[in-house]
Amino acid sequence: MSGTGMRRTIGPDLMVGIFVLLLGGLAIWQAAAIPDSPIYAQVGPKAVPYVVGAGLLALGAGLVASALRGGWSWTLEGSAAEPMNQEAPPTNWRALGLLFAGLAANLVLIGPLGFSIAATIQFVLVAAAFGSRRFLRDLVLALVLSLVVWFGFVEVLGVNIGAGVLEGLILRALGQEVY
Repeated sequence: MSGTGMRRTIGPDLMVGIFVLLLGGLAIWQAAAIPDSPIYAQVGPKAVPYVVGAGLLALGAGLVASALRGGWSWTLEGSAAEPMNQEAPPTNWRALGLLFAGLAANLVLIGPLGFSIAATIQFVLVAAAFGSRRFLRDLVLALVLSLVVWFGFVEVLGVNIGAGVLEGLILRALGQEVY
């Protein structure tokens, strides 16, 4: 029993855990159905679905174990056992606008400017939507992360996602051919 005298049940928590386990199994089953391709020598199209499926299985197992130990949802504020007695805060239209602007900027800029610049602008706008006021830090962090991701795709995975303006400058500075 909880502190309010209401009886806790593990049923809903257990169902959520089982559902996540089923999603993980479905992801792995569907990953196995992806045909093998001789084009991919190292990491093929099955890798990410297998990782996602394994992550879902691990998460589902953890949720089931937690449910069997008494559940977890009763600890959440506003759960069915203890309904919230307060109204939801007003919609933060500025944050939603910044999120939308980040998505739109990526969509519009990825073609003409390339992945790194588009992803950097999206990162900065999303960080601002979540309340960050450190523009320069966000800009530098986003630029470094997006370049690492781009070079990871091109050099490690061998997937050519195209060189944009910034990637082309860096490749030329390194004496490499621009893709």
